[in-house]
Amino acid sequence: MATQQHNPARQRRRAFIGAISGHLIEWYDYGVYGFLAVYIGQAFFVSDNPTTSLLSSFAAFALSFFIRPLGGLFFGPLADRIGRRKTLITVLVMMAGSTFLLGFLPTYATIGLAAPVLLILIRCLQGFSAGGEIGTITSFISEYAGPGRRGFSTCWLMVTAVLGLLLGGAVANGMTWALGADVMQAWGWRIPFMIAGPLGLISMYIRLRLEDSPEFLALQRAGETSRAPLREVWQWKRAITLVFFIITLHSSIFYLVLTFASTYMSRILKFDSATTLSYVFIASLAAALVMPLGGAFTDRYGRKPFLMVVGVLATLAMYWFFDAAPTATPASFFWPLMAVAILFGLYASSTYATMSELLPTRIRSTGIAVAYNIPVAVFGGSAPLISTWLIQQTGDISSPWYFYIGTGVVSLIALTVLRKEDFVACTSTPQMPASRGVREPVTAPQTAPGHQV
Repeated sequence: MATQQHNPARQRRRAFIGAISGHLIEWYDYGVYGFLAVYIGQAFFVSDNPTTSLLSSFAAFALSFFIRPLGGLFFGPLADRIGRRKTLITVLVMMAGSTFLLGFLPTYATIGLAAPVLLILIRCLQGFSAGGEIGTITSFISEYAGPGRRGFSTCWLMVTAVLGLLLGGAVANGMTWALGADVMQAWGWRIPFMIAGPLGLISMYIRLRLEDSPEFLALQRAGETSRAPLREVWQWKRAITLVFFIITLHSSIFYLVLTFASTYMSRILKFDSATTLSYVFIASLAAALVMPLGGAFTDRYGRKPFLMVVGVLATLAMYWFFDAAPTATPASFFWPLMAVAILFGLYASSTYATMSELLPTRIRSTGIAVAYNIPVAVFGGSAPLISTWLIQQTGDISSPWYFYIGTGVVSLIALTVLRKEDFVACTSTPQMPASRGVREPVTAPQTAPGHQV
């Protein structure tokens, strides 16, 4: 342990790689459902109308997001009381275990109505654990980040989320290509969920080897951890409100690119499976590639102006995406999809850093859990359901733009009222104890470039 004490850079890298690798597997577990929604709808929500089955499958997808705030309310305060590391291990076991069980569920043809009930219960368990993951791991990474590097460090959580979803998509779509749609419908859809078991064991081993964040350990040694973080967090109402609305656009555009775009192109625009798969993968990789650039840029030049410019462009790009749909061909639709994907990557590159800097260490996990999970549930997880419903009700395949433009406008209003004083919470975090061999503050001071607005 002496090496770690005298080499904080190595300690940061070890914590960073360990936490990120676990987060990758979490997002594989959570995201694979979206890629298999068509098969799950037909297996668990039997209907003569395929659209109704798909809607039911997306409803189960959305329901798990509405459980996320409950998971956040439980695990966020737990992470602020007992530590980030122990909480990350707990939520991982819940996520991997529930995903693994989903692969063994009997279908509607076997046990009737009990099948969708069991599916919904497992999805709720996934949502509960995911709600505890985000606030805890964002706090963990931001508290390990060096001075003025929160944007670059936390953006890798988003990169990992995208790569985890792509891993799920590669497994699901690769199996569809290899086995065919009929075999996938019969039993093949189970395999991607079963893979979660061994992946979860690997991730748990990685997280067991991590040490808690330096900022939390400093608070713990000083006896200054919050005894009632859920009550204390409401002293930061303005910060929570700002995070809530800034994350609104983040949530909707995330699930537009990574979940709904695939279904939209295949079921609504009737693109062939090869085109749909390649487009989603190219768009997702493009988003992931620009995230580190955005995070590093805002560390140097400030969060607010960057997020406002990108937020405006992202809102316009979402309108272009749906406005181009009625006359779309695979060639013409590539560019609006890429515009949305790249702007999603740039916007999401700095939202985690922003919400970390708006909340103090004592209640950071709780604050993020409360302020992040609700907009993700309302504007993210429900986005495929709302989009499909709007198309069904209006008969207009471009109608989802009303919803997506609304989320962009809400976030832009929040960014407009964001001011420099809102970041004062960052200065309340303690320094690393001298015994750990670190003389600098763990977080950058108020005047650091990353705290500019």
